[in-house]
Amino acid sequence: MNMRPSNSPPSPLRPLIASLVAALLVGTLAGCAGSGKRAAKPDTEPTLKSLAGRKVEVAPDKGIEGSEEKAIAAYRKFLEVAPSAPQRAEAMKRLGDLEMDSVDRRLADGKEGAGTQLPSGAPDYRAAIARYQAYLLAYPKAQGNDRVLYQLARAQEQGGELEAALRTLDRLVVEYPQTALRDEAQFRRGELLFTTRDYARAQQAYTLVLKGEAGNRYRDRALYMQGWSLFKQGQLEEGLKSFFGVLDIKVADLGPAAEAEGGLDALPGLSRADRELVEDTFRVTSLSLANLQGAESIPPYIDSPARKRYEFRVYQQLGELYIKQDRTKDAADTFGAFARRQPLHAQAPVLQARVIEIYQAQGFATLALEAKKDYVSRYGVDGEFRRANPQGWSKAQPLVKTHLAELARHYHATAQKSHAKADVQEAVRWYRSYLVSFPNEPEAATSNFLLAELLFEDKQFLEAATEYEKSAYGYPRHAKSADAGYAALLAYAAQEKQTAAAELPALQKTGVESALRFAKANPTDPRTGSVLTNAAERLYALKDGEGAATVARQVLALAPPAAPAQKRVAWTVLAHTAFERGAFAEAEKSYAEVLALTPEKDAGRNELVERLAASVYKQGEQARAEGKARDAVDHFARIASVAPASAVRATAQYDAAAALIGLKDWDGAARTLEDFRQRYPNHALKDEVGPKLALVYLEQGNWSQAAGEFERVAATSKDPRLARESLWQAAELHEKASLKSGSRAAATKAWERYLKQYPQPFEPALEARSHMARLAKLDGNAARELALQKEIFQADQGAGSARTPRSRTLGATAALAMAAPAFDEYRKVALVEPLAKNLKLKKARMEEVLKAYAVAADYGVAEVTTASTYQTAAVYQDFGKALLTSQRPKKLSKVELEQYDVLLEEQAFPFEEKAIELHETNARRAAEGVYDPWVRSSFKALAVLRPVRYGKAERSEGVIDAIR
Repeated sequence: MNMRPSNSPPSPLRPLIASLVAALLVGTLAGCAGSGKRAAKPDTEPTLKSLAGRKVEVAPDKGIEGSEEKAIAAYRKFLEVAPSAPQRAEAMKRLGDLEMDSVDRRLADGKEGAGTQLPSGAPDYRAAIARYQAYLLAYPKAQGNDRVLYQLARAQEQGGELEAALRTLDRLVVEYPQTALRDEAQFRRGELLFTTRDYARAQQAYTLVLKGEAGNRYRDRALYMQGWSLFKQGQLEEGLKSFFGVLDIKVADLGPAAEAEGGLDALPGLSRADRELVEDTFRVTSLSLANLQGAESIPPYIDSPARKRYEFRVYQQLGELYIKQDRTKDAADTFGAFARRQPLHAQAPVLQARVIEIYQAQGFATLALEAKKDYVSRYGVDGEFRRANPQGWSKAQPLVKTHLAELARHYHATAQKSHAKADVQEAVRWYRSYLVSFPNEPEAATSNFLLAELLFEDKQFLEAATEYEKSAYGYPRHAKSADAGYAALLAYAAQEKQTAAAELPALQKTGVESALRFAKANPTDPRTGSVLTNAAERLYALKDGEGAATVARQVLALAPPAAPAQKRVAWTVLAHTAFERGAFAEAEKSYAEVLALTPEKDAGRNELVERLAASVYKQGEQARAEGKARDAVDHFARIASVAPASAVRATAQYDAAAALIGLKDWDGAARTLEDFRQRYPNHALKDEVGPKLALVYLEQGNWSQAAGEFERVAATSKDPRLARESLWQAAELHEKASLKSGSRAAATKAWERYLKQYPQPFEPALEARSHMARLAKLDGNAARELALQKEIFQADQGAGSARTPRSRTLGATAALAMAAPAFDEYRKVALVEPLAKNLKLKKARMEEVLKAYAVAADYGVAEVTTASTYQTAAVYQDFGKALLTSQRPKKLSKVELEQYDVLLEEQAFPFEEKAIELHETNARRAAEGVYDPWVRSSFKALAVLRPVRYGKAERSEGVIDAIR
């Protein structure tokens, strides 16, 4: 093997040979000059004049003829005669290269002569080895010695001195770690170490190659040999990582071609060397996996999309190895493992087919049978594989068809012998699968009929009927079509005898459908008449409206005409089915036909009359549902003339009233409802009349009448909640009526009645008192109002945990209302003589008012708090103003009067400041989102009290900003 590095420098042979020849010539001439006497030389030197006329002819250069042998001899001669020449080092290196190249060439040409081989048979590189060693000894530190060491190692390896070659390569990588020959040297080390079975060190050497330059040409081979080194050490898992790395490079990089069907020889785009590498890598990979857990060891290594491209080949090659090793079961399991792991892969059917081939070839009939089942299950028409891989599915279908037919035949024959249920089921299963998968095959009709026969013999009558029908109607007409159709009816009849009552109607309906199908397909068959008659009766009994109506029309269309009794049945079926499908006008007409064919004294006539009335009623419901309310009213009213004695008449009148309400025909609705109440006082809907009349009266603005209806509901309802809510609604309506009439007695009594009957829940009862207080206020009954407000306040204060936000609001409002009389009493006190007495009284009244407003404010209800704050400020402002305007004592001098006024101003000032402070407190609430009339009133008061600050604000926002 030629181990010359690819990046070795150009050969200096020609210039060195030229210099050697020149040196030899000089020596030779010098030797000649030293022997004998010098001859006399005439003076014939050319002059300038003679030179000018001389003609010089230059002969072409014939070059220097040479060969490797001559070059080697020349270099050896040069080294002998020029021991100190500057070119000696280069000559020694070049001579070693020439001596090595000479052996390489002879080996390549097959011309190894005497002396070119050692007794061991190895090529004779001793001269080159000696030359390189001499050079290294003479020039141990010379530049380029890394190349010399490499050449020496190559010569040693070629000459069979493997250990010496390894030592030389070790020296090379140690002394020249950055040499450009590093990767190749490490690779050669790995090769030598592997040859000497030093697999651990070989692995390390190959690993160093892999850590070297990314594009070095030894990388792929080093990865492969790294795997082998690990394999030899028994490190199979680690070795597999390397082998999969090789496959990533050589196979995965082929792209989609890696997934193509076929063996490794089908892989495109590989050179002969690469193909051999791939084949051997798969071989050692399979050996490694076989020595581990077989197919179970593969998945952890398939960890990238690239490896998924050739994953199937890993399973395939492992399986083929098992076959060579006569491990049949392991081979089949391996092929099957891939099909299970990648069920949608295009090659999954190929590997699964190999499982069947293996079992059949080895005579494992049972296993082969199970494998066929697995195959058709995976790649049949209903499998996910068909949707995921249509092309692969299409290729698998011939085998699917073959296996399905074989499975069906096998189990059919077995069932005929054993009569075992399991065998029958298996045969049925595969027949059906065949028919679903290949319905258009010529054998399909025969298979279908055989399937039906098998099911009937096994007393699976319902399934047999289905298959008989397929035989009769699912294929082009054949000799057994009519018999198969009638056999289906027989199968349904047999099934009815062993069917539970709850399931019987559905079965009968199916049988009727089959009968109708038979009649349609065989109109001239003598059995068709009885089949149709039976079908009509059964559909009528089964309440299959559409089917029954269809058969009934066929009966009415028979020629010659059917008997009257048959027509009556047909018209009855048409009437019932029309009613059931909502064709109520048609039903009304059909029921009229039935009544015309029914004797007056027939026991079923009354029921037919009710059905007629119901048809009319349903027309009214339809019209109402379609938004045709007026038509609905007309239909409901028509029942009174069409069927006056029918039970549905009352309901129709009630619904007419409801429709009139929808039309906002309040007068018509009121008349209809009032008539209903009078005509049907004990009707089940009587309790529904009140609420509807209440609604009508509300729409008419008859508050008192509406309230009366709510009171009626409250008195008659058995639902306590509804009764309470109705009484509340009645009270509110009486109160609303009082606003119009001016008389509040009815409203007050209604609220009193509510409060008496429902003292609980607490909050509504408190609300009722609030309504009563408002009515008392409207009547001008201040004492009554105040008493009610006190009740509200006391009830809220004593409610404890029952208090609610609403009760607190009502309590706060009551507290505010209770403060008003105190405020009025305070304002009645005028500061006149006797001033001291009145001042004391006014101050005491003022304290009472402030306490009352403080109680209201303590509730924390915004609108009450702002009102209390404003009123409190007003009290302070009024008291200060009262002081300033109080009556002056008599007999005061002018000076005393002035002093008295100053004193009053000093006394009044704090009250005015307190008022301002409280108004500002109210005003600040605007920034919190509270801006009710009391806050606005505080702003107005501030504009008067402090006009400089508040009187110039054009917008409330400015004022709010000013007081922040």
